[in-house]
Amino acid sequence: MTDYQTFRGFVATDIKTSTTPGGVGTASFRLGSTARRFDRATSTWVDSHTNWFNVQGYRQLAGNMACSIKKGQCVIVVGRLKLRSWEKDGRVYHSAEIDADSVGHDLKRGSANYIRTSDTGLHLVSGNGAAGQVASAEGSGVGPADPDEDGGDPEEGEHPDDDAAALGVFHEDADGNHIPVDAETGELAGATV
Repeated sequence: MTDYQTFRGFVATDIKTSTTPGGVGTASFRLGSTARRFDRATSTWVDSHTNWFNVQGYRQLAGNMACSIKKGQCVIVVGRLKLRSWEKDGRVYHSAEIDADSVGHDLKRGSANYIRTSDTGLHLVSGNGAAGQVASAEGSGVGPADPDEDGGDPEEGEHPDDDAAALGVFHEDADGNHIPVDAETGELAGATV
């Protein structure tokens, strides 16, 4: 028997990221989960009590949470619930934490664009089509080391960030093929629904 549970709610805080002393990436946020009930007297849906949880993710999930989840968004979290209590100054405190296994957007309340990540991640490709460095959350290794190396200031009507988009972003699928990704929307180029 597994003790995984599913929670629906909204992201109440910005995502906090860190690394453990052992080098494991972590990300966390507060989740508010408000139950709703139908009030027959007024014929409307009303909010009832909000339960609060600390959601914690590790490794690949932590990186994906940091890139994808923003404060205010509706999400679904699957994980193990841990209830803790402690005493301080004669008072007993309680906290509810979710050790997340999966986190995703609640598509009942909005839409999302999905990009599957792999061990190799997304790749930036230079204008000559040669595979470049793996894209990272910090953006290291993107663009020339010398800002004047690319020809100086952008031309009139050209956006300064267009140079990164000109490199091209590609996703490596399971067969090792590089599929172009639209840098603005995050969708696979040429993908149809």
